[in-house]
Amino acid sequence: MFCWLSRLYRGLSRPTRRTTQLIWGSFSRSLVLSSQRRIPELSSFVARTNTCGELRSSYLGQEVTLCGWIQYRRQNIFLVLRDFHGLVQVIIPQDESAASVKKILCEAPMESVVQVSGTVISRPPGQENPKMPTGEIEIKVKTAKLLNSCKKLPFEIKDFVKKTEALRLRYRYLDLRGVQMQYNLRLRSQMVMKMREYLCNLHGFVDIETPTLFKRTPGGAKEFVIPSREPGKFYSLPQSPQQFKQLLMVGGLDRYFQVARCYRDEGSRPDRQPEFTQIDIEMSFVEQTGIQSLIEGLLQYSWPSDKDPVVVPFPCMTFAEALASYGTDKPDTRFGMKIVEISDMFRNTKVGFLQDALSKPQGTIKAICIPEGEKYLKRKDIESIRKFAADHFNQEVLPIFLKTNNNWNSPVAKIIMEEQGLGLIRLLETQEEDVVLLTAGEHKKACSLLGKLRLECADLLEARGVVLRDPALFSFLWVVDFPLFFPKEENPEELEAAHHPFTAPHPSDVHLLYTEPQKVRSQHYDLVLNGSEIGGGSIRIHDAELQHYILATVLKEDVKLLSHLLQALDYGAPPHGGIAIGLDRLMCLVTGAPSIRDVIAFPKSFQGHDLMSNAPDSIPPEELKPYHIQVSWPTDSKTEKSSLNHPCHPES
Repeated sequence: MFCWLSRLYRGLSRPTRRTTQLIWGSFSRSLVLSSQRRIPELSSFVARTNTCGELRSSYLGQEVTLCGWIQYRRQNIFLVLRDFHGLVQVIIPQDESAASVKKILCEAPMESVVQVSGTVISRPPGQENPKMPTGEIEIKVKTAKLLNSCKKLPFEIKDFVKKTEALRLRYRYLDLRGVQMQYNLRLRSQMVMKMREYLCNLHGFVDIETPTLFKRTPGGAKEFVIPSREPGKFYSLPQSPQQFKQLLMVGGLDRYFQVARCYRDEGSRPDRQPEFTQIDIEMSFVEQTGIQSLIEGLLQYSWPSDKDPVVVPFPCMTFAEALASYGTDKPDTRFGMKIVEISDMFRNTKVGFLQDALSKPQGTIKAICIPEGEKYLKRKDIESIRKFAADHFNQEVLPIFLKTNNNWNSPVAKIIMEEQGLGLIRLLETQEEDVVLLTAGEHKKACSLLGKLRLECADLLEARGVVLRDPALFSFLWVVDFPLFFPKEENPEELEAAHHPFTAPHPSDVHLLYTEPQKVRSQHYDLVLNGSEIGGGSIRIHDAELQHYILATVLKEDVKLLSHLLQALDYGAPPHGGIAIGLDRLMCLVTGAPSIRDVIAFPKSFQGHDLMSNAPDSIPPEELKPYHIQVSWPTDSKTEKSSLNHPCHPES
């Protein structure tokens, strides 16, 4: 060890001719080192010779020392020891001379931490366990030490034992011992390390930490507010490092990336945490195709070896195409059931609600085909579909069964089949037992409804044994040409940024900014995987005058809040663009986890609470005084009564 340290010291002390040679030369050297040293030294620097999971027949006769948790004990003769690397069987000595060792190993409760030393021997013939990587050998123990005894656990440390998520989060440190959580977090670490190698070592990116304490940003997601000791002044936690990475481009860093912590005060959302992690990237002198190629290479390089390899380039689809065919800007392309435009078939229809829809601006008739829907969908499913359409979209959905003698068909559906039955069958390529869901109305609304129903019906069919989406398939897709602005929900006459206010307009649409801004397309792009958005980015506005116009005139934002960015853009900002990959969501899809909470070491609950430490928590009034803050309590009687005993209440 001392020899290794001295070699390292000599290497660091060796003079170099040029600092830049040392920096850039280290990239290639680190690649050589990483390729030479493939097997990690898992037992270096610690009080063991080996891990529990690495021992095989090649170790027979060797003296080893192992540390781990007692997973299982049988008849006080055998014991299974577990660590992060796997399991190994230990023989508990039965002779009188080893009575003290037997006492330790037999009396220690399950999940106690022990250290054992002994000899690796073969299991007796016929007693090998082929399901266990270490199943050919066992450890004949000579000495044992109880490192820490375990009290009665709130649940067993076994993945097949069902436990509520609330219990798992409350005792997260125990939940982390499970095989699945160990796999998820270690795979996450490996993928992030490969991403660092790809970006820094292969493509010259610089890993830079940006501040966590920032200022309020106009528009976008809601931010967490942090009080300062200056009266009336607050920090905000950044929802992303967006402004910082643009300023780094102005500063000439050229290529930046960060495994960035981001914060959004958006309440309960199943696929997002109040704090989450992005692989954040920005480049100078780049166009959209360059960012896309970089990300495709990044994912291909860092993809787990136990999954099917990533095939590049990823297919690309415009926002308009995605909405028209799938009813969403994040389509799941692993299965069909696409939305089909059928308006032309019904120009002369006698059906009233179809005529009414086509007479309005943007009016359309659209349909999707549910394969073998008549076989798998029940009457209550059809009723549920129609109720969902009415409650959430204020739309009518008409189910059409292709068999004309089917008594489920409504009178309207029968008229449609009589008018256009053959045309529907030809256009939708239907089979006899398929069911068609038809709706009529404004284009975007009709597409969005059928997009939701497409996914709902896929879930229903798969719950009944139909395989539509291959769980081993990873279907990547670029969605491009988003609108630059959307009408505000609360006031459709005003506009808001569809992505963020720093996104550059499409070069072909810049002239529309001053006349019809709602028609401007953006240079924004999303990366979609299996129907989930895992990344988004854009080419940025690098012209201060254009940025000022969009903020002040189009979005009517307070320009003073972004004066630092506007000033920086005026000082020779290069053209630049970037992207952020949602690491939590990506890992959730890669591992097949049911929730992003299963790929985060210490996540918050669905309500945004840390059940383990009981955060957020109250703060005594005297500790709030330096921040010039007082708590204003709700006035309803029930809350007021319960708060009288609250530690922050002035009367407690």
